[in-house]
Amino acid sequence: MQTLAQFGDGGPGPWILLFPVIWALVIGGGVALLRRTVWRGHHDARRPVAEDGSPIAVLGHRFASGEIDEDEYWRRLSVLDEQFGRTGKGGAA
Repeated sequence: MQTLAQFGDGGPGPWILLFPVIWALVIGGGVALLRRTVWRGHHDARRPVAEDGSPIAVLGHRFASGEIDEDEYWRRLSVLDEQFGRTGKGGAA
C-alpha cells in the first residue's frame, strides 16, 4: 500500500507536512485580525467613554498628571456621573 508521503513514486513527499503549517498560519492570522478589529471594542465595555474636551476626560488627565489624588478623582467623578446621567456609582464596578 502506498502512502501519501512517498517521494520517489510520485507522491507529494515531505511537502505534505507544509500544508498543516500553512493552515495554522491562515487560522492564526484570521484570529489575530479579528482580535485587532472586531473583538477589541467588547473588552472595554466598563471603561468610561469620554471625548477629549469633556469634563470626565479633563478630570482623568488631571489625575494622570498627579494634580489630584485618587480620593479626589473618585469624588469628582461621582459628581460628574450624576450630572451627566451616567449609570454606576462613582465609576467603580
